[in-house]
Amino acid sequence: ITVRAGLVGDVLPATVVNELKPSVDAFIAKLPPGYSVETAGSVEESAKSQGPIAAVVPLMLFIMATILMVQLQSFQRLFLVVAVAPLGLIGVVAALVPSGAPLGFVAILGVLALIGILIRNSVILIVQIEDLVAEGKDRWAAVIEATEHRMRPIALTAAAASLALIPIAREVFWGPMAYAMMGGIIAGTAITLLFLPALYVTWFRIKEPEEAQGNDADTAAVPEAQGAER
Repeated sequence: ITVRAGLVGDVLPATVVNELKPSVDAFIAKLPPGYSVETAGSVEESAKSQGPIAAVVPLMLFIMATILMVQLQSFQRLFLVVAVAPLGLIGVVAALVPSGAPLGFVAILGVLALIGILIRNSVILIVQIEDLVAEGKDRWAAVIEATEHRMRPIALTAAAASLALIPIAREVFWGPMAYAMMGGIIAGTAITLLFLPALYVTWFRIKEPEEAQGNDADTAAVPEAQGAER
């Protein structure tokens, strides 16, 4: 027996299937042996299409890590860049929950694209810091100058990308991806510009110049005091 149904309104098939799942499971439990219920249609096709993508994800992550390692040439800097990417999920959740968009296959594609955008921004900031340090600047000053110098380009790029997604946000199919990317880009960009410099300073134990000079002065005062006592 095949049962077909059409959807009315702006709702995805996966959402309807998830809402009906408890009732369908209760119906399946009452069936005699040898009978079963299978979900087909667009939901089945969507599940099949996720398989090839999931199989390629490990290779994608390996290639991404290799390229980042060639660019950054340091496991520590690689860790700093990668550590920022998962924090973009804060914006994804904050955008999907109020909008009511499901975290389905299309939204996951948006999250994968979002990871690449956030990693790119992190690489730009880290490379700028290292270039300033190579020029002879103090690490503390390099972090501040690089953040100030790259803040406007990164913020404008994020704003342009978010605004470009607004036209498809109202689409039933592409809407979840648009909301996921917009929320992730906005929150991820703010986190990159605020959290990454702080993480860099903490990870490499960089001290503020005044604090470092104060510690050196205290250390130098101790031998002088000991010499005066003698």
